Amino acid sequence: MSTISQIRDQFEPLSASGHYVLKNVLLETGFNKEGDTLESTRTALYNVEIEAGHIKRVWQGNVNAADVIDGKNYLMLPAFKDMHVHIDKTLYGLPWQAASARRRTIYDMIAYEQQIIPELLKTSAKRAEALMGLMQGYGTSFARTHFNVEPTSGMQSLENLQLALENQRDCFDAELVAFPQHGIYYTDSADLMKEAAKIKAVDFIGGVDPYGVDKTIEKVLDFTVDLALENNKGIDIHLHDMGKEGLDTVYYLIKKVGENPQLKGRTYISHCYVLGRLDTKILTDVAEKLTEAKIGIVSSIPFAGLVMPVPTLIRHGVEVMVGNDNIQDHWSTFGSGNMLQKAQLMAELYGWTSEYDLSRALRFATGGILPLTDAGALSWPAAGKKADYLLVNASCSAEAVSRVPKVMALAHKGNLRWL
Repeated sequence: MSTISQIRDQFEPLSASGHYVLKNVLLETGFNKEGDTLESTRTALYNVEIEAGHIKRVWQGNVNAADVIDGKNYLMLPAFKDMHVHIDKTLYGLPWQAASARRRTIYDMIAYEQQIIPELLKTSAKRAEALMGLMQGYGTSFARTHFNVEPTSGMQSLENLQLALENQRDCFDAELVAFPQHGIYYTDSADLMKEAAKIKAVDFIGGVDPYGVDKTIEKVLDFTVDLALENNKGIDIHLHDMGKEGLDTVYYLIKKVGENPQLKGRTYISHCYVLGRLDTKILTDVAEKLTEAKIGIVSSIPFAGLVMPVPTLIRHGVEVMVGNDNIQDHWSTFGSGNMLQKAQLMAELYGWTSEYDLSRALRFATGGILPLTDAGALSWPAAGKKADYLLVNASCSAEAVSRVPKVMALAHKGNLRWL
């Protein structure tokens, strides 16, 4: 006879935290080949023991533990990471509005933000928390989020964002980027950026279009690099500028990082759309120099009809990460918050249709973590890794990317909840 708890578990799976075993989860174990062609992914059911926010053991066979959660044969994947988003100034929770065609330039947008930010800040903490909930529903438990630093917001955008993050600390983490949305010098933001840079919780010094906003590439990047060095921070610069100014910005940042090697691996250019307009020879040169300087590219895909040369960047060894950027805000009409959908879109754009290519595309949703190595060896989950994972109704990573199934459960620091 079934107990009441067994009957309940059959219809309402239990959440879990601390020390528990997740049984009957589907893991990828390798690739199947026919001749030289990879045709499918091998999988098998496993048990995964979680303790103190980490994976303790992965095995097949019997389970002898007090706290056991049935994974119901769902595929276990690494939790998703949104590597470029603005959680601090979402319109989520407010009435729908599309981006306005009346605001055409960066200066139009700055003026508009100066108008609306005081009112938005009154409820931004609550709406930021709600937006994190939306992202979690799609399997994301980590984000690199930018927050406005400019005279209209002062430090309040950061304060409200930190309040929201504190309320979500058991299920969501973030890297914080101090972002001078209104320019360093176009508005008087330099001293505010210096104040933000001293805050321990801030991880990166941001920037936006040194030429397009402030009309000076070297002065803005010198300021940004010096601020990062003085405060032991990374750098993450928004770059939408095209043509000569955009390319000059990329080359100058490469030069500055070369002069300060402690910034290698800690410097990123967000968007960098100029790369999508370069001829092959120049693009190759830039990609090689980015790789040498260990400067990564973080992009939303696509942008206004522009398809970024992601395959070329990857081929030359450039670190490429992806984010939603705008999720229901006044800058863009698009942005769902779904990182798996973003990986699917990339697969469509670049023609990644094979089992192997689709499985590799998953890394753009997970921040680079893949269940199988390129050679097909199981690399995740593994003992000692963080217990940040999700469960989906799919047979393998390739199917998940292709079909974007509903996320059934999400765990952050081992804290599992069913969605």
